[in-house]
Amino acid sequence: MSGRFNAMSAIVTGGGSGIGAAIARELAAGGASVLVADHNLASAEAIAKSIEAAGGRAQAHRVDVSEAAGVEAMVAAAVEAFGGLHLAVNNAGIGGPSASTADYPLDGWHQVINVNLNGVFYGMKYEIAAMLKSGGGAIVNMSSILGTLAFAQAPAYVSAKHAVNGLTKTAAVEYAKQGIRINAVGPAFIDTPLLGSIDPIALQHITGLHPLGRLGASGEVSALTCFLLSDAASFITGSYHLIDGGYAAP
Repeated sequence: MSGRFNAMSAIVTGGGSGIGAAIARELAAGGASVLVADHNLASAEAIAKSIEAAGGRAQAHRVDVSEAAGVEAMVAAAVEAFGGLHLAVNNAGIGGPSASTADYPLDGWHQVINVNLNGVFYGMKYEIAAMLKSGGGAIVNMSSILGTLAFAQAPAYVSAKHAVNGLTKTAAVEYAKQGIRINAVGPAFIDTPLLGSIDPIALQHITGLHPLGRLGASGEVSALTCFLLSDAASFITGSYHLIDGGYAAP
């Protein structure tokens, strides 16, 4: 394969399904060597094998992004496998319990913050260090439309995604002159396995929140993410890009 990511290596967390899988495939189609990282190793292996079957280069890796040591090992594995690190997408995330703030379970709060916020921090901490050794790179952190808006009964998720945006901007300013660009992407509701447990009435309501009248597709999020990782976005850093079907427009 050849393309805009030739001779580059990449990590995609949450790469075993949904948005992460779409991003891993698009990066590989563009010439990148991709570490497909996921808490579900079987899912990561399936995506890596599909990439290799299509002529790309990929390797699966199991990671729990809520554990700093595991994330450090993930980055080390990518560097060992591919000789360096140039691109990263911190995409792994969970929805968490649905409850109002005063009733929100403490274990649910800690789990969501550990995965959705701490996991992004751990990712950048070790990815940036590796990228500095590789001469620079680009990172995209997967935020959400809820990184800028409220959503009842999701205090942990909303808090984590708001914080991801601030973390993204801070790191972007810190490393801009060292050749590392860092941006965040804010999808609205995307048709992925995460929505599989929602009842039809709730799903209809959620779909209606988007003026375009439908949910987004993983490939649409991947297209924006890979643009931000590419040299075509060389003057874009420290920004937060909605892909929301008009959700935030009204």
